[in-house]
Amino acid sequence: MAFVGVSDLVRAQQFYGDTLGLRLRDESPFALVADLHGGTLRITAVGELLVAAPYTVLGWQVADIASSIEELTARGVRFTRYPEVAQDERGVWTAPGGAKVAWFLDPDGNTLSLTEFAEPEGEVP
Repeated sequence: MAFVGVSDLVRAQQFYGDTLGLRLRDESPFALVADLHGGTLRITAVGELLVAAPYTVLGWQVADIASSIEELTARGVRFTRYPEVAQDERGVWTAPGGAKVAWFLDPDGNTLSLTEFAEPEGEVP
């Protein structure tokens, strides 16, 4: 089970449920629970977030990062640019091993990411 803290459950429901398309299977005054294809994400009301973590708190592995970025951008997600990181025009950084990563923020400033892992050499997709 993964956890993420949010300050406003209504806003979190709109973002995680509507914008990201996660299936929310439980709601209470304290948390939302999302199904992550066999895993669970508990989106917990924590009151005021004093400081957003300066690192990725949640990430998703995707098969095609370009199409995932296009889909989320159409839903209003803005991808984060970091001046110290070499990113392409979509905001994608390519790691030395070939994985492609893009970051975005939830409404509370939590850093989320998408990763498309490189195919190991010699393997056919």
